[in-house]
Amino acid sequence: MEFRTCGVLKYDTSPPENIHYAALVIGASLLVAIKAVKKGAATEGMSIRDYIWRGHDPTSVAVMTEDGAAVTGLAIAAASLVAVQMTGNPIYDPIGSIIVGNLLGMVAIFLIQRNRHALIGRAIDDHDMQRVLEFLKSDPVVDSLYDCKSEVIGPGFFRFKAEIDFNGVVLVQNYLERTGRGVWAKQFREASLSKDDAELRRVMAEYGEGVVDALGYEVDRLESEIQKIVPGIRHVDIEAHNPDGLSV
Repeated sequence: MEFRTCGVLKYDTSPPENIHYAALVIGASLLVAIKAVKKGAATEGMSIRDYIWRGHDPTSVAVMTEDGAAVTGLAIAAASLVAVQMTGNPIYDPIGSIIVGNLLGMVAIFLIQRNRHALIGRAIDDHDMQRVLEFLKSDPVVDSLYDCKSEVIGPGFFRFKAEIDFNGVVLVQNYLERTGRGVWAKQFREASLSKDDAELRRVMAEYGEGVVDALGYEVDRLESEIQKIVPGIRHVDIEAHNPDGLSV
């Protein structure tokens, strides 16, 4: 701090009164913010570093970076005052001020970049979207994907939508493995030996209904796996795609 006495510029290098109370309050706030960031990262299944850059709730990250900058600024200011007192050279005071100013500027730029998507709306970030698409493409029951979209429905919460061309052969094989391939084979053989078609039509109707239920089972399974991959996805809408151009 500088002041003038009889036209002579002098520096007051003594620390402000009660600065230690300010440091304690800001430090306590920083610890609370760090705890909130760790909790948010654990909830979304991300590392702390990834959560700071790509987490869906920027509030705790903003508080942590602001308080971190404040604590760092206090340390820099204290170091500059100590340097002035030890050397008698006042140049360290403005140097400390410049460093603190640059630090606050960098924090401001980071927060602008970090929060701009929250202001204009956004979908799932590219990394999470790629993980979901890779999972779907690698699943044997999926032949191809169409019209995959996502949208924000709340802080850190998203909706994912996709149209899927299912592999009918794999779907039926999975269904027969769950219900018993031999059971259905026996029913079809017995129905084919009956004198009229009523029994065969009944078995075919039951089998067709079972295949439809199998499609619903696969949809539920895919939706559950997607929510495990990205916990922030709270709603998943999967539609069966008809290659001829109509969605079921």
